[in-house]
Amino acid sequence: MERRTLWIVLALNIGLAVAFFATGAFGDSSALIANGLDNLSDSFVYAISLFALSRSDKWKRGAANVSGGLLILFAAGILYDAWRRYIGGSDPLGTIMIAMALIAAAINAVCVWLLAKLKDPDVNIRAANTFSYNDFAANLGIVVAGGLVAWLGTNWPDLVVGVIVAGIAAWGGIDILRDAHGEHHKAVHTGK
Repeated sequence: MERRTLWIVLALNIGLAVAFFATGAFGDSSALIANGLDNLSDSFVYAISLFALSRSDKWKRGAANVSGGLLILFAAGILYDAWRRYIGGSDPLGTIMIAMALIAAAINAVCVWLLAKLKDPDVNIRAANTFSYNDFAANLGIVVAGGLVAWLGTNWPDLVVGVIVAGIAAWGGIDILRDAHGEHHKAVHTGK
């Protein structure tokens, strides 16, 4: 069940990453490209989690550490993109932002539902849940930013949401690293 669920969530996230990159480029949106990077990093993490499923607990903790580190790295990339767009300027299309974010929110809700059905999730499944919740929150932020961009005719809401997505990603990465660290200490005390 875990393997099948992770494959489905992986495929959905790869599709979302491609869609976010395409609409982000077309709509000149930092927030959409940030979410594309987020979904791409999530895809790497789901692939790592799939690899770790049949491995030892030590492998699973290592995979979770890689996942957390990737999220923090991804957050730095988003901040760079937002800074680049702040300096160079951008002209995001609010309606494209809203449409893509609503589609992605629906897909992320499916991911959250699929992952929530798994019984006794290990550290990697918990990491996958963190990613899906973060993505859902970021999508709602993009809807708000898209509305503000369309209403005000300015790029700052797009840039603010890009920075917020970076913050959510960094916090999620730190949370995953803490969880993996807690699993390590639990293993040391139980001898696993």
